[in-house]
Amino acid sequence: MSEHHHGHHAHTSSATAPAHDHTHMDWSEMLPLLENGAELQSPLYRRAAAWLGELVPAAGVRRVLDVGSGPGVLTCLLAEAFPYAEVVAVDATPELLERTRERARAASLGDRVTTLRAELPDGIAGLGDADLIWAADSLHHLGDQRGAVAGLAGLLRPGGLLAVVEGGLPTRRLPQDCGIGSPGLEARMDVAHAGWFGEMRAELPGAKEDGDDWRGMLAGAGLLPSGTRSFLHDVPAPVTDAVRRQIVAGFARHRQSLGDRLSAEDRATLDRLLDPAEPLGLHRRADLFTLTARTVHTARRG
Repeated sequence: MSEHHHGHHAHTSSATAPAHDHTHMDWSEMLPLLENGAELQSPLYRRAAAWLGELVPAAGVRRVLDVGSGPGVLTCLLAEAFPYAEVVAVDATPELLERTRERARAASLGDRVTTLRAELPDGIAGLGDADLIWAADSLHHLGDQRGAVAGLAGLLRPGGLLAVVEGGLPTRRLPQDCGIGSPGLEARMDVAHAGWFGEMRAELPGAKEDGDDWRGMLAGAGLLPSGTRSFLHDVPAPVTDAVRRQIVAGFARHRQSLGDRLSAEDRATLDRLLDPAEPLGLHRRADLFTLTARTVHTARRG
């Protein structure tokens, strides 16, 4: 996760949208959205990987775990950033692991990228040790986040690094006043999504209300916090066709999933935005952009 989730797949912020009007997600169904989102945000994650290479020298990294690997976009990126390492994509969804293998072969990384199907958190102990563990937008889909961090910390080799990608800034794609409906649509969508997210977490097995103090959780697992950084993803208008398609797909999923959590006015606004014939709709307007940030929390084993 993500970037994703219960089994956990690394995903980009657009992929954090719930798949249905309930709290369960079909990750194989979401594969195109997850993959395209991660590809579009690859520059952000390349910068994050380069920073990790400063914290733990690439020459010393021999095994990397990508926990919640999804379709493998970031798995392959990690394999490029750490050229001496075996990179293991860990996920619970077979279709996503198969896509990871396809991507690795296409990028001539098939000899260093392997996949491991595992349900988390129960499967953490069987992942094996590693010099670097990358968990992007996956731990928040486990009921006991603190326990999961402790479990992953226990897999680190001496001097190894755990990188948890959680939080950042909400994604913005439209002007505050987009000319349809009341200004501030995306902020209200964030509130609706937060309600969904809270329900999702409450329904997870072993759910605990630990909050999101990731630095505290890393330190509590016996690791030495080694820095937190946020990385900006900024695509100004006018966007490419690929970015526009991803924006449309993301809004369509929000329209489907948030349902009655939004007001009738906001639902009508989304319907107009998603109408290909609407002059101010997402398919036609020239002022679409993408602006967000992802936060990476790191800590190492002494």
